[in-house]
Amino acid sequence: MTLVPTPITISDLYEIDFSRWLFENAALLRQGRFAEADIPNIAEELECLGRGERRAVENHLVVLLLHLLKWELQPEQRSRNWRASIYNARDGANDLLRDSPSLVSRVPELVAESYEEARDNAILETELPESSFSEVCPYTVEQVLDETFWPGPGGAELP
Repeated sequence: MTLVPTPITISDLYEIDFSRWLFENAALLRQGRFAEADIPNIAEELECLGRGERRAVENHLVVLLLHLLKWELQPEQRSRNWRASIYNARDGANDLLRDSPSLVSRVPELVAESYEEARDNAILETELPESSFSEVCPYTVEQVLDETFWPGPGGAELP
C-alpha cells in the first residue's frame, strides 16, 4: 500500500515553516493572488506587529523613566552610562513615535503604564524608601520626551 502525501497548504506552513509562509504569502500578494493567500493569519501577524510597536515604545519609556528617577534622586551616582541610557531610550521612543504617529495619542497612557514598572525597578535598584517615589509619574509627557529635560539639581551635569 502506497501512501499519497497530503499536500501542504499555505495555512499549514504558518505552523510548520513560518519563514517559508512569510515569503510565499508575500509572493502571492505581490502577484495579486489574494484568494490563495492566508488572509486570517496575515491579519493576525499584522496586528501582532502593531502591538509590537506599542510594546517597543513602552520598553523605551520604562528604561527612560527608570533612569530619570535615578538621575533625579541619586545625583551623586550619575554617570555617563546613565546619561547615555537616557539619551538612547528617549531617542528610541521618539524614533518609534515618528514612524508610527498613531501611537502619539497613546503616549500619556504609555507613560503612566511604564512609570509603574520604572518606579518598581527604581525602588529595587536604588534601595531608597518607596516613599521617595511619587505614585504617579512626576514628569509631564513633554518632559519625558524632551532631550533637554534633565530632572534634579544640575540638569545634565555629572558629579
